[in-house]
Amino acid sequence: MKTKRNINNIARTVGVPEQNMQQFISDSPWSGNDLISVLQQDISAHPQFQEESVLIIDESADEKAGKDSAGAGRQHNGRLGKVEMSQVGVFLSLSNGGYHNWVDGELYFPEKWFTKAYAAKRKRVGMPKERTFATKLELALQMTKRAYENGVTFCALDFDSLYGRSGELRDAFDQEGFEYYGDVPNNTRVYLAPPQVMYPITKGGTLSKTHEVIGVSYTVEAVETDEKIEWEQIVLRPNERGMLCAKFARLRVWTVRDDGSLRQEWLLIRQAKKKTTYSLSNAAEDTPLSTMAERKSQRYFIERSNQDAKSEFGWDEFQAIKYKAWEHHLALTIMANWFVNETRLEWAQKHERDPGLLEKYETDVLPTLSVANVRELLRATMPLYQSFE
Repeated sequence: MKTKRNINNIARTVGVPEQNMQQFISDSPWSGNDLISVLQQDISAHPQFQEESVLIIDESADEKAGKDSAGAGRQHNGRLGKVEMSQVGVFLSLSNGGYHNWVDGELYFPEKWFTKAYAAKRKRVGMPKERTFATKLELALQMTKRAYENGVTFCALDFDSLYGRSGELRDAFDQEGFEYYGDVPNNTRVYLAPPQVMYPITKGGTLSKTHEVIGVSYTVEAVETDEKIEWEQIVLRPNERGMLCAKFARLRVWTVRDDGSLRQEWLLIRQAKKKTTYSLSNAAEDTPLSTMAERKSQRYFIERSNQDAKSEFGWDEFQAIKYKAWEHHLALTIMANWFVNETRLEWAQKHERDPGLLEKYETDVLPTLSVANVRELLRATMPLYQSFE
């Protein structure tokens, strides 16, 4: 199906009673989390994802016509660029060598959903009784630990500035032993030398509970212009126009935690197409710049994962109210994503590419099959049910 992939239309297309399909998605007791757990193990076991895979964190919002759906509320919708009635999910995608797959997700419930005023609504959507309020950052940490404990192998984590600006979250990932690359805003302040943290004496003669930082700080944007920084042009990966390249630089910096303690990290700067991004990382000091550049640049693929989920798998056409329906739909979307990726990987292994096409299409590297390509192949080989009534 190309459009209108809601539950009722799917049921009509495949000849299943609509009530049965609604029950299967919204009320059937099968566990979406159990299916996701099996899929995580299957994906991680594939040779493509055995080494140098990067786990990427991002959120994605979907506009909702009403406020009755689980987790719905007026909240920022990045896709629309404004606050709107939306559902927001936090997702994990595993990426390696241009192949990327959602591996988990959590529906974000705004804090008001846990008030007494929402008790009836919580019951109506079937929110689990054990569910308590968690920020998007907390959901990201929970899912990452869960994926790791389930055997998902990854060498690093990537996430945007919503998550990267949180020193607490970066600390939590560091304590878990996860290498991270967290984007930060261009006005983030860092120190090029370790500052002094002082607790001044109050007028009452006691130590203040509020610390003061003595040292010269710079915004990461200002650090970029330092003449002492050494830049390196690095080839990252093939894209539609040949090979993607970008300039990178890095240096050791210090940031100050809320409790006044110091954190030393890498500041990694990336320049590409007149756009500069800044990331903080806990990568080991002897990590090659090329390795850091490649791992940091994997974040692009969660945007592709989100786009594929919506345009190819019908994620944004989902219409249901209950929480279990969201969980089931997520599990089935991850499964569809993995089925398509397995097809792409099998095709690449079995069918050599014609070198003559490089000259024909005037490119350095031939692209792999896209998700859209595989869907078209499926449409040709597995025709949909046709009603002749």
